[in-house]
Amino acid sequence: MIKEIKASTSNGYKILPILLLLQISWAGGIIALPLLLKFVCILGSAVTFFFWFGFFLVHPNQGRVIQLFGKYVGTEMAGGLRWANPFYMKAKVSLRVRNFESSTLKVNDSDGNPIDIAAVVVWKVVDTAEAMFEVDDYEDFVTIQSEAALRNLATTHPYDNHNSDTDICLRGQPELIAGLLKTEVQNRLNEAGVEVIEARISHLAYAPEIASAMLQRQQASAIVAARHEIVEGAVGMVEAALESLAKKNVVELDNERKAAMVSNLLVVLCGESQVTPVVNTSSLYT
Repeated sequence: MIKEIKASTSNGYKILPILLLLQISWAGGIIALPLLLKFVCILGSAVTFFFWFGFFLVHPNQGRVIQLFGKYVGTEMAGGLRWANPFYMKAKVSLRVRNFESSTLKVNDSDGNPIDIAAVVVWKVVDTAEAMFEVDDYEDFVTIQSEAALRNLATTHPYDNHNSDTDICLRGQPELIAGLLKTEVQNRLNEAGVEVIEARISHLAYAPEIASAMLQRQQASAIVAARHEIVEGAVGMVEAALESLAKKNVVELDNERKAAMVSNLLVVLCGESQVTPVVNTSSLYT
């Protein structure tokens, strides 16, 4: 595996006046010197002119991967005007933070339900040598591997845990899922010299063909949960009412009347429609 090393280059601002002075000197020699020496000056001027092709610019957050006849020489990341051997090939590699948004993928979750999912991956190159030489096209590699990691994550976790706290679901635990996705993508991109800064799901929904059925299921689950809380609250209120009546000796009720009272209170508290009161003007036992 090729690792990044620092290239040996020179400050272009120091080389520039030297080459300029040499070029002027050779030009003066061509004009003033005898014919034999003119050929020497012409040759020297041609060599000096060739050296001008050694200048190159390095922009902020950019690296220049340098090769000599196919051999990796090093990477120059010092910004500004630089100079190196004119035979060097200098390829640009951006070190800026970039983001990639995947297309919406249709996959089956771990429960077999078809879902639509997409993600945003924030990344940057941290090893220019690996990015250039370990993979064919590192940008395309990031795209394909990010979508592959997203697809694998979606197929190994359910969309929803359906009120179960044991499963890690895509919908209910976004921070945990984001961490798992980042780890999955990073493991796939390590060999490309890329660091994943953040990976997060940007779109998540059931596929259209089952969306209505799943919505009904979610509504039913919500209704059952709400009813469960209503019943628990009603039972607590009935219990408190009976204890308060017994403690203050307001009225003494046998078991049959207590059961009737509990039944009436539960109907009042748990019913959806408004209750119409009925006044009993006779004895409690008639």
